[in-house]
Amino acid sequence: MSGDPPAARPTVPPPLADSLAWAGDGQAHLRGLMTRMGGDALTAPSLLAGWTRAHVLTHVARNADAMRNLLTWARTGIETPAYRSVAARDADIEAGAARSADEIRADVVASSDRLADAVRAMPARAWSARVRTAQGAGIPVTAVPWLRAREVWIHAVDLDVGASFKDLPIPMRRVLVADVVVHLERRPGCPHVRLEESRTGQVLEFGPGPAGTDGSAPADLGTVRGRAPDLIAWLLGRPFGKGLRDAAGNLPGPLPSWL
Repeated sequence: MSGDPPAARPTVPPPLADSLAWAGDGQAHLRGLMTRMGGDALTAPSLLAGWTRAHVLTHVARNADAMRNLLTWARTGIETPAYRSVAARDADIEAGAARSADEIRADVVASSDRLADAVRAMPARAWSARVRTAQGAGIPVTAVPWLRAREVWIHAVDLDVGASFKDLPIPMRRVLVADVVVHLERRPGCPHVRLEESRTGQVLEFGPGPAGTDGSAPADLGTVRGRAPDLIAWLLGRPFGKGLRDAAGNLPGPLPSWL
């Protein structure tokens, strides 16, 4: 997010080397949080409605296996879906969340290690392949490490054990914002928003312009101003700090769900 006029959005996915580094750092960050949590802490609610911390960690582990499947698809040329089905994914998370804290921790570690092994096994030519996400979208396989980086950093915050979006690498913040606003712009009811980072003055605009595609005037939230971590939290539908304000000085209203 740069002064006036708004800066160009970063490229999503970012360069592969950046994604791999952010994914590795995010996995280490999440592991550290996880190992400092007592066994009883895993049964406490997370920031995600209806999910305990055990659900979040199990989801992170199954996501690692899903990303490994996509890398296997790219490496072998044999279609290997991320998940067998949405229903199977949900059932695996629900069942996995009922395990002991030690089993869940071991699963998170082992699954992330398997994913790291799959990255190392990728020949250079395989990184030019295309695969499909669980939602059916075709993507370059170079996006997989970015999806994993996004997953581990966001869900580290969702554990609600002291992590925040301040922990994200600063360059990753700009890419995450660019990624999220692209998703938001596809959602019905997305308003026009001008984000302003209060520390740097950097600006990013998204949502419908002065007129909607059907000629109607879209909702306009005007400027939402705050520090980058709070802007990210608001965009993602997570709790944000009191310093975030809209043009009228009020807390900004909720956005459509980004995913």
